[in-house]
Parts: sequence; structure tokens; C-alpha cells
Amino acid sequence: MLKDSKTVWNNCLKIIGESVSEKDFRTWFEPIVPLRLANNVLTIQVPTLYVHEHLENNFVYLLRKAIDAELGPEGRLEYQVVIDKGNEKNRAYVINIPTNKTPQNKDPKVDIHADKYKSPFDLYELEGNGYASYLNPIYNFDNFIEGDCNRLARSAGMAVAQKPGITSFNPLLLYGGVGLGKTHLVQAIGNYIKQHDVGRFVLYVSCEKFTNQFIEAVRNNNMQGFMNFYLQVDVLVLDDVQFLSGKEKTQECFFHIFNHLHQAGKQIIMTTDRSPRELVGFEDRLLSRFKWGLSADLQQPDLETRIAIIQKKLQAEGIAMDIDVIEYIAHSIDTNVRELEGVIVSLMAQASLNRREIDLDLAKRTIQNIVQHVDKEVNIEVIQKRVAEHFGVTVDDLKDKSRKKELVVPRQVAIYFAKEYTDFSLKSIGYHFGGRDHSTVIHAIQSVNDMLKTDKDFKAAVQEIQKSFKTRPNKYSN
Repeated sequence: MLKDSKTVWNNCLKIIGESVSEKDFRTWFEPIVPLRLANNVLTIQVPTLYVHEHLENNFVYLLRKAIDAELGPEGRLEYQVVIDKGNEKNRAYVINIPTNKTPQNKDPKVDIHADKYKSPFDLYELEGNGYASYLNPIYNFDNFIEGDCNRLARSAGMAVAQKPGITSFNPLLLYGGVGLGKTHLVQAIGNYIKQHDVGRFVLYVSCEKFTNQFIEAVRNNNMQGFMNFYLQVDVLVLDDVQFLSGKEKTQECFFHIFNHLHQAGKQIIMTTDRSPRELVGFEDRLLSRFKWGLSADLQQPDLETRIAIIQKKLQAEGIAMDIDVIEYIAHSIDTNVRELEGVIVSLMAQASLNRREIDLDLAKRTIQNIVQHVDKEVNIEVIQKRVAEHFGVTVDDLKDKSRKKELVVPRQVAIYFAKEYTDFSLKSIGYHFGGRDHSTVIHAIQSVNDMLKTDKDFKAAVQEIQKSFKTRPNKYSN
């Protein structure tokens, strides 16, 4: 007599009912629906992912006993979970999850050697009893400098690290420009969790890598294995999520993974180069989920934060540097942290190769050589020199505190050109002109603009200086 799924499951329930309380039976087993029996595999549908995980964690050996009694030792159990019920446009999405635990496998973790869970990464790397997390151990909270520019993001990151999946910051989405510390912070979160909760499976993956894995899974007809791998992750860190833009099938796959992890109380962390409302090429249902948790931005570091970053980097390397040099670098590099650290590394290399200390002259030459926004032909030093020569004053006069008219006008012209030809902030420009504040810089620029409109001789002088630069101002460069 051929067995059907309903008969087999009813017989299993009789065995299970003898070993569990009436309350547990009603709560965890009565809602289960038998779906099919094929090739000695019984597929049962459970209401939620939480029910599936509870059964696997608490009743797997009892289920194994029942399956053995009905189907023999070769019998297997498979769960089906409805991840997304769908709508008129999108059909319902279900996943099938095979049980990987048997009485012979007492390890409560998933069997990492099972074919269904084979890692989609190029190298099948293991760390202890679990998969590699692909985190860089050098990134941690201790070497992440906090400032006004990133305080919210860092605080949220620490909260998530201490209680992953429990806080309301799920998902946690960090956004900001290049080199502002997004990757550093999300990896610091992952490393903290790994250090304090070794049982959690933390995975860091770039969006590009995730997309390539998805394409490979489609090509090899292994979507179920790909999904199964990601569904077992406890903390998923997806970097540069903006690269999912326009990739409809990859977005759909990530949407279902997102739903599973979120419903199961797992933590999701993402980074992007823009805020969620500025993301284009994304499905509305996916964007809406990005907004479920917390979106925190990382901005360009202010002067004090840049100084702290330099000092921290020097301390880690055991290098001493005069505060004047540190301040010059901090004022000159105000774009992002990555560029700032690149200058420090280059300075240390130059000092080591030439067997000399890092002084102001070396800092100036290094910055001019490697920083993109400092043109070799036109930078603040060149501007000051050309303007001083034209008006018959010295560069020191331009930095002096004197309010004499014969010095004020040249100084204002030099400040004007500094704003036109460089990407320095007003505060940084003021620093290079004797430490003047940003309001003085604004006044100087406005004064020059006013004189250009009313004084033909002054306009001709400014144009003559401008011709000597042999390049166009930044605002016209595009």
C-alpha cells in the first residue's frame, strides 16, 4: 500500500504526541500542513520561519524518531515556509529547507558540509566550526574616530553590535560619500559580534560579490543552494547596496533573503553612497524595507575630527609629528578620511626613505603630489606667490594681521582665487591666510566680487593674474 503525505504525517503526530505536552503539541505541531511525499522525502508546511527554527532547535530528534518509524532510516524531512504571500503583480514566494540535524549529529549548528549549504564564495573557507565571515580584523570601534560627522552612525552601530537583531535598528543602513568610514564601521560591528558571540554566523559581502554569486547560481541551476546559504546567516553585512540598482532579479532574490532574516530576528546591515530616498532603480517594496530600521549618514569630518584621526594614525605607527604639521595636513585635506590616511602613509614612507623628519615642507610637497584637489599648477601656495608678486608685497604680508589697504586688497584677491581654484572649505582657506575665520573669508570674496563689477582697473589686474595660472577655476572645469 502506497503511503501519502497526510497518512505519514498523522502517524508521525501520534508518535510525537506521546512525548510532548498538550500545549506544545497544539502550539507547534497542529498548525503544520503535510504537502507531499516524494522520493522518501516528506515535505511539511510551517506557518513562519520562527516555527521552523523552533522545531529544529527543540524537537528535531523527536521528528527524526517519527520519520524513522514511518519512512525508515533513509527517510527525510523537508520544511516549506511562505516567505512572501505575493500580490497581483508578484506571485507568492516559498522556500524549501531540508533538515540537516540527525541523532548522530548532536552539534546544534547546521551541518556546514551539507551540499545544500555549500558556500557560494570562490574559496570554501571555514573558521573553526563555521563559515568564514570575510571581515577584516583591523577594523574595530577602538580605531574608529568619533566626531559630530558620524556620532549617530557610530552610536547606532555599537547598539547593534551589542544586541544584534534585538534593537529597532534593523536594518541598519549607513550612507555617505566615498572614504568617510562606512565600511570601517560596519566591519567593526561584525568583528565585535564575532568576538562577543562566537556562535553567530556573521557574513560581510560586497554587493558586487553578491550579484556575481547570484548570477553563478542561476547559471548552475543552484538557486536553492544559494538561498539556503544566505538564509542561515545571523548577521548579514551588505556593502555598497546602491550597485543593486536596475538588477531586478538580484533585487528579488535579496528581497526574499531580507524578509527571511528580518522575520527570524536576524540582523541586517547595509551601506550605500546616498540616502534611501535618493536611490533609483530599486523596487518600491525593497526600498520600503530599507526604511524599516535606521538610516544614519556619515559626513565629511570636521577639522577637530581630522586632527584626531591624524593623531590616532601616528600613535598607532609610533610616529611623532609637530602640531603645526598636523594642523596643516588637517586643513589641507578636508574631503574624506581615506585621502587623509593616504597622505599620512605617504608622508611616513617619504620620511623613512629619505631619512628625515616629517616637517612642514615635506607635508606641503607630499600633499601637492598626491591630493586630487590640489592642482600642481594652481594651489594656495602658487596663488599667494603670484598675487604677492603682482601687488609688490610678500607672501607673509598676505598672512599678516595688518589692515593696511595696500595689504588688505592683495589678501582679499588671493582669498578669492583660493575659493575659485581649490576645493578647500572657507575655514581651511582662512587657516592658510593667518588663521582667519570663515566670516572674514566670505567678506573678502564678496569684496572682490563687488570691485570686479565697479572697478575696471581692478578687474584688469585680477584677469592678468588669472592668466598666469594657465588653467581654469574649479567651477568651470566641468
